[in-house]
Amino acid sequence: MEARLALVPLTRQYPPDFAETLKSQGPAYLIETTSEPGCIPCADTWAKLQDLADRYGLQVKVLSREEATVRSGKFGLPWVGHPVVWVRARADKRRTVPVAIGTDHEANIARNVYLAFKMIRGVRPAIAVRGMARFTGIVGAGSQALPGRRPASD
Repeated sequence: MEARLALVPLTRQYPPDFAETLKSQGPAYLIETTSEPGCIPCADTWAKLQDLADRYGLQVKVLSREEATVRSGKFGLPWVGHPVVWVRARADKRRTVPVAIGTDHEANIARNVYLAFKMIRGVRPAIAVRGMARFTGIVGAGSQALPGRRPASD
């Protein structure tokens, strides 16, 4: 996992209002992530999310696989495994943005969380999505296909 993660570009520049936005707007949002026992990328992501939560006063909770599957379907995202990280407005569960599929560098996750805050508050998605770090897809090897779906053939 670390070898694959080392190939992922790292966010090095942040907008001037980055820290202030995360600290001041954080209470209005919830970060949710999927997980499963024995999932190494999940543990890696959880540690990074906890660090962000401690630094900026954000709340992180585990999202059930069932809820994640429903969300993924609504966004047209394929279910590739755990972890999947979402940001949502506390006041409106329908206002949800995926910020990571698979583990990533903490800097990239933080930037995507910041951009999700902006999108939920009204920044045009096309602008914010261009700024997001791309999803790595580094997920747990033990992830299983959804019921009723055949695994992809090689």
